[in-house]
Amino acid sequence: MSRKVSVYRTAHFNAAHRLNVPQWTDEQNKAFFGLCNNSNYHGHNYDLQVCVVGEVDEVSGYLIDMKQLKVYIDEEVIEAFDHKNLNLDVPEFSELNPTAENIVWVIWKKLRNRLEDRFELSVRLYETPRNFVEFNGK
Repeated sequence: MSRKVSVYRTAHFNAAHRLNVPQWTDEQNKAFFGLCNNSNYHGHNYDLQVCVVGEVDEVSGYLIDMKQLKVYIDEEVIEAFDHKNLNLDVPEFSELNPTAENIVWVIWKKLRNRLEDRFELSVRLYETPRNFVEFNGK
């Protein structure tokens, strides 16, 4: 019988960003992104939910050591994004518009590189309590 389970770890970080497409005019950017195009940036209190799926190890009884998953999240996300200006301080967004959709994709790639291939990974990012995005590699 399969013992495929999902484990979840949550985290939180604060970051500023500005949504802007350099090829568009100021008027186009303001019309499309509204307040999110503020030239002085704006911030969010992001909530992150990381889901790892796979088969439980028969010896340890774990799917993954949650302490190690916390380390991956801390190193790849919290240290890189928390209290940062995503546009100016995070290399991944030097030429990538830091929309919630792009942020969750970048986080997924960073964590995917740290996990064994046997694990499935899904990342959900809440920009506000009512607005969230999810990426699972598909």
